[in-house]
Amino acid sequence: GTVLWREGLLLLDNDCAWIHMVVLLCLCHWSASQLSYSISEETNKGTVVGNVAKDLNLNVQELETRDLRIISSYSKKYFDVNLRTGSLFVNDRIDREELCLSTARCSLRIQAVLSNPVNVHRIEVTVLDINDNSPEFIEKSFSLNISETVSAGERYLLPIAEDADLGSNSVKAYRLNQNEHFSLDVQSGDEHAISAELVLQKALDREKQSVVNLILTAVDGGKPAKSGTLQITVNIIDSNDNAPVFSKSLYKVRVTENSTPGTLVVKLNATDLDEGMNSKLMYSFIKRGSSDPSDMFDLNSETGEITVKGGLDYEGTHAYEVRVQVKDHGISPRSAHAKVLIEIFDMNDNAPLISVTSLMTPVKEDAELGTIVALITVSDKDGGNNGATSCKVVGSVPFKLKSNYKNDYSLVVDGLLDRESTSVYNVTITATDEGNPPLSSKMVITVHVSDVNDNAPRFTQPVIDVYVKENSPTGSVIYTVNAFDADLDVNAKVTYTLLASSLKNIPVSSVLNINSETGDIVSLQSFNYEELKTFQFKVQATDSGVPPLSSNVTVNILILDENDNNPTILAPYSEHGSVNSESIPYSAEAGYFVAKIRAVDADSGYNALLSYHLSEPKGNNLFRIGTSTGEIRTKRRMSDNDLKTHPLVVLVSDNGEPSLSATVSIDVVVVESTAEIQTQFRHVPVKEDSFSDLNLYLLIAIVSVSVVFLLSLITLIAVRCHRTDGTFSRYSAPMITTHPDGSWSYSKATQQYDVSDTLKSDGVVFPAPFPPVDAELIRIRLCFSFLYFQHLAKKYLKLISGRKTSMLNDILRCSY
Repeated sequence: GTVLWREGLLLLDNDCAWIHMVVLLCLCHWSASQLSYSISEETNKGTVVGNVAKDLNLNVQELETRDLRIISSYSKKYFDVNLRTGSLFVNDRIDREELCLSTARCSLRIQAVLSNPVNVHRIEVTVLDINDNSPEFIEKSFSLNISETVSAGERYLLPIAEDADLGSNSVKAYRLNQNEHFSLDVQSGDEHAISAELVLQKALDREKQSVVNLILTAVDGGKPAKSGTLQITVNIIDSNDNAPVFSKSLYKVRVTENSTPGTLVVKLNATDLDEGMNSKLMYSFIKRGSSDPSDMFDLNSETGEITVKGGLDYEGTHAYEVRVQVKDHGISPRSAHAKVLIEIFDMNDNAPLISVTSLMTPVKEDAELGTIVALITVSDKDGGNNGATSCKVVGSVPFKLKSNYKNDYSLVVDGLLDRESTSVYNVTITATDEGNPPLSSKMVITVHVSDVNDNAPRFTQPVIDVYVKENSPTGSVIYTVNAFDADLDVNAKVTYTLLASSLKNIPVSSVLNINSETGDIVSLQSFNYEELKTFQFKVQATDSGVPPLSSNVTVNILILDENDNNPTILAPYSEHGSVNSESIPYSAEAGYFVAKIRAVDADSGYNALLSYHLSEPKGNNLFRIGTSTGEIRTKRRMSDNDLKTHPLVVLVSDNGEPSLSATVSIDVVVVESTAEIQTQFRHVPVKEDSFSDLNLYLLIAIVSVSVVFLLSLITLIAVRCHRTDGTFSRYSAPMITTHPDGSWSYSKATQQYDVSDTLKSDGVVFPAPFPPVDAELIRIRLCFSFLYFQHLAKKYLKLISGRKTSMLNDILRCSY
């Protein structure tokens, strides 16, 4: 630009100066749209490449406001710009061999983008090669078999070292270690890499020395120079003394890209003056470096014909340099080498490639016209007109393409956006080349329209009931809450937290925990239904928008009972391990009441539903027990063969799964009569100090009630007798009968009043209504009253302690 400006000043002297000035200004504007710099590879980070602001005539103070940024299509961001000075500096390590291994000239194309207004400037940075790679042989060792009959001057082609560097930094020389038999001849071609041949200087004698070890060193032209070595082993053998000879040392051919497999490329021709097996030749490729000719071509080892194997692509490689070898079949095979240069002819076989170098999405629905959505680059691997392209947007969408420079475009907003009607646009871009016939390609760019955070997370229901089994393992997930947010992306990312609350003065956070991302509610302890049946807490769902929105849900935890408690035997009986005894008369009838077992279970529902079973010794069928009531009764009358003492084991089982149980042992003693039961009851010694004050008060209350009841009966009898005529002859002599279960009944002739149901009750319930009052009937009723209160006293005494004192015996004698 400076040179053109000076030339424009010189032209002002002639009559057409103003015309040249206009042309000069146009050229200056074009120059400002592209910049060229150069920098060496492996330059330290932060090294300044050039001043973009100065070269583009930009105001440094406007760089931040206009958001100057460097954009490229590379995977790494090699350059960046200092917004305070406008300097373009190295941002990442630059390795020329990594970027442009197969090309001599290496350049990086980047773009400087400015906003408000949007301007795009192309920058080309040429990467200069430095000597940072040493020559390297693909194989660390190389073997040669040389006959001792070979005369001096024989040549042997050696492997070529490769250097990733270019120019003067590539391989420039080969050196061979000092020895008496061989020398090194280095050859350099006009358009090919240099090669080294091993030359025999002195005839070999296998009898003196069978193996010669050599070291080949490849040196590049860098400063300082770098080198690589190859270990060469020469095996000296006898036999074949004539080597094959190619008709040409260099074959040049051309082949069209995408040629079908089997297409003939060239037919090699070599001859050998030997006869027999020593003249029979075999052709083969020589692998050089990392490239293998057999990947693209086939070589017939007998005829020497090279044919296309497939995959030839002008865009990938313009030419192939293939080294071939011919070897005879002698005992000590001799070989010759030739080069085949295969040039690839270009065809329009590549459609344009559309790539998005930068996609700025989502776009806010209130974006202004001209807002850049994406930066697009169109490329075609073909050359000439086959690689010239054009690009456009297909369909009716509120976007258009704006050309930046040659094949670089910007996709910008060209209409109003409305997320409520359309939240996603699929923009189709078509690129077409100028080949014959033309090829085209399409790309669909998805543009999302963003929204603000205006929706709070929402639970599917306001209250959640969770049923948890008691004794569930700690750390198990008892429930997973889930909230939905209608917003997008970050605004829809929901996190869950437990709101602060307490459970019996214990923070709920010490009992439960929640996974903030998945909503899994995890128990931190095992629950016990007998201690806690239900509790409540709240979970809050919060999105990640700015500002964040949230909502709550109430969770009710309902503990389900499990059968984890054994039944418990209630007093006056104790569980298995203690001795409990009951007495029955020998004259007891079938169904005689022996005892009643009571038990409770701390569980609930079916787990607390108890059943009673009697485990009897083998052959004992004297007793039965009510499955649901726990009452033990006799099945039949006693016989002389029955034992006097019957040990019974009562099993109480609940209805849980699995069922739990408890047992109690009772020794049932058979006595001769009811009087013996009473005598045993009266003469059991009881220690005076075993009764508490509460027991004494209970006995006093029983006696007081009995006395009051007796006085009431005497008063009633006196009143009744005063009103009647004193005739009692209608009734025959009464009879009192004692039943085996401890009840009594009154009978006179055919009339009998059974009070057994009344006396079996634990509560105070009077007998059935009396018949017409007469003197004898009143006396019978008075007798029944004394017997009933005696029965009550016995049951309470047994319930309290199972022992009697002399004072209680006196009270019972009074009752009799």
